[in-house]
Amino acid sequence: MIHGVLGWVAVLVVILAIATLALWLSAGDATGSSVDDARLKRHRESAQWNAEKGRFSNRLKRVDGSFLEMGGKFFFGGSKHRKAKLEASPLVHDVEALEGHPESGLRITWLGHSSFLVAIDGVRTLVDPVFGERASPFTWSGPKRFYPPPYALEELGAIDAIVISHDHYDHLDREAVALLKPTKIPWVVPLGVGAHLEGWGIDPGLITELDWWDELRLKEVTLTATPSRHFSGRAMTDQNATLWAGWAWSGPTRRLFYSGDTAMHPGFEEIGDRLGPFDLTLMETGAYNQLWCDVHLGPEQAALAHRLVKGQVMMPAHWGTFDLALHGWTEPAERVVVAAEALGVQLAMIRPGATYDISSSPAVDRWWPEVPWEQAQVAPAWSTSVDELLRPLRDPAAEKGSP
Repeated sequence: MIHGVLGWVAVLVVILAIATLALWLSAGDATGSSVDDARLKRHRESAQWNAEKGRFSNRLKRVDGSFLEMGGKFFFGGSKHRKAKLEASPLVHDVEALEGHPESGLRITWLGHSSFLVAIDGVRTLVDPVFGERASPFTWSGPKRFYPPPYALEELGAIDAIVISHDHYDHLDREAVALLKPTKIPWVVPLGVGAHLEGWGIDPGLITELDWWDELRLKEVTLTATPSRHFSGRAMTDQNATLWAGWAWSGPTRRLFYSGDTAMHPGFEEIGDRLGPFDLTLMETGAYNQLWCDVHLGPEQAALAHRLVKGQVMMPAHWGTFDLALHGWTEPAERVVVAAEALGVQLAMIRPGATYDISSSPAVDRWWPEVPWEQAQVAPAWSTSVDELLRPLRDPAAEKGSP
């Protein structure tokens, strides 16, 4: 009897392995390319490289919840409002608003999720562009957009560089790379991410790979890769083979910070000290849960991190476009408004496709519908190993206002 059961288990394991292999083969080249020997040599020289593990690592320990619990809740649980139900399109489509360079020195256009068109001190950069229908290696499965991209690529105008934070599908999109390939625009990416781009046909001469604190000059603006607390990988075999990063733009009149995907970490203070203060921050706000608290910020920690980097105005990113977590799709927006008020943070929240100029007074455009959501006290998402940094969130009333 026991041998019979074990036999069936073995058969199921083989079937599952074959099905998994077939699934990944169906992804084609969307998963990207492996890091070559030349890149690996440079990776080993990085302070972020873990020689023992043979991959990049975070400075702080990563604590995850149960993988089975995560998988079960992601596919069969979570909020009933994870996917958007919109009566009308939320998109703004104003091509004239994207043209030229702003007199103020800083203008941001939100293209949904973590995709932005940044115009700062005479330099225009496209950040984490995602034009595909799904944040997935598959065209038939995976998180699907709630609404189409607000602009076609040709409507965005001249672009000086494309900036990528890391290689996950909701930030590095194979379809976007294919669209951008004929433009011959330079790419600025963390260590190793250039391997994917080269595999998709981007000229190696157009790719610059940076480690944390490395800089690149774009006309009068300095672009700096900054520390973050996340992970990377596009397949089962390349976890943390490439680096992840945030980005800072430092121009003669304006400064901008983009967190990329990250959990809370002490590096935010150093970023603020070395590169701040920032006129505006783009802070990762959605796709959080206590089960994966050491790879994402969430609304409350996003507002706190904004303060730590010495930000003036904060624009939430990484929300409202894909179903990537267990919370309702509007919850990040609702909770960040509450957190910002508690911590004295000025918010600029705009519709997908809309533009915010730093000369304008920051405001919250509540374009999302009112649906049930859970407060931070009910569904907290606090990163580990950073208790002292979280003190203002434990007692917001005593810490209200900018540091």
